[in-house]
Amino acid sequence: MGALDGRVAIITGAGRGLGREHALLFAAEGAKVVVNDLGGDSHGSGADASPAQQTVADIVAMGGEAVVNGDNVADWEGAKRLVQQAVDTFGDLHVLVNNAGILRDRVIINMSEAEWDAVIAVHLKGHFAPTHFAAVYWREQAKLLAETGGALSDRSVIHTSSTSGIFSNPGQANYGAAKSGIATLSQIAAKELVRYGVRSNAICPGARTRLTLETPGLGDAVAPPAEGFDKWDPANVAPFVAYLASDQCSLTGETFLVQGGVVQRVQSWTPAQKLDRDDRWTVAELAARANELTA
Repeated sequence: MGALDGRVAIITGAGRGLGREHALLFAAEGAKVVVNDLGGDSHGSGADASPAQQTVADIVAMGGEAVVNGDNVADWEGAKRLVQQAVDTFGDLHVLVNNAGILRDRVIINMSEAEWDAVIAVHLKGHFAPTHFAAVYWREQAKLLAETGGALSDRSVIHTSSTSGIFSNPGQANYGAAKSGIATLSQIAAKELVRYGVRSNAICPGARTRLTLETPGLGDAVAPPAEGFDKWDPANVAPFVAYLASDQCSLTGETFLVQGGVVQRVQSWTPAQKLDRDDRWTVAELAARANELTA
């Protein structure tokens, strides 16, 4: 018995890197997988079905079930087709793993509108659009089951944020803003979709992928070690994603750092130092005491 027996999962960006490792492990744990990948390069240009086809072929070779989807997750109708394909092919949808992404790194003063728009679209809209259509499907299923006195079984969305977003990496204003937004989107989804039996969590993975190899300052740091445990191997991240996708998991609304053998919860925005009085402040009074806010 696998941890994901009988569950149907969509994994976006599953032709390479983290998404591929998620898909292989999900299948090994008994899930039926829709392998989504447009097949563009790391900057989002072009299209190539072969990476997704290879992932599916590898799953089938190991005795699993999987199909290819080549839709663009940032396209509204494409996201709708993606969710519908899972339902039409496998009869249901239990898990959505939003993983697809691109990079177009540039400091703010040099970043073009196109570079900003492309990254925000693929990451932020590319997480929202599949989540929207999966949620619509789950809501309708919940309504149908409620009419017969039933309840929707456990459903899960796993979003892919990044340390570049939650810890603000310079040179990645577009990517970081999108990834920070994704972590917040995940929390909102958890609060809105709980009524339909849906959990939502986000991960900030640390792994050797096309994107991390292009991240400023990370190239040599993520190289495989000559010996010993390879903490940057993307396969290290997949087990926690599979756990979040399983009906054994009760976690929701959380964000986790996942790298090597480490899983660490990230505390969300919390109130800190404050200035408080029973009257309106003047600029001079604030200037005199503002340092207390960062003391």
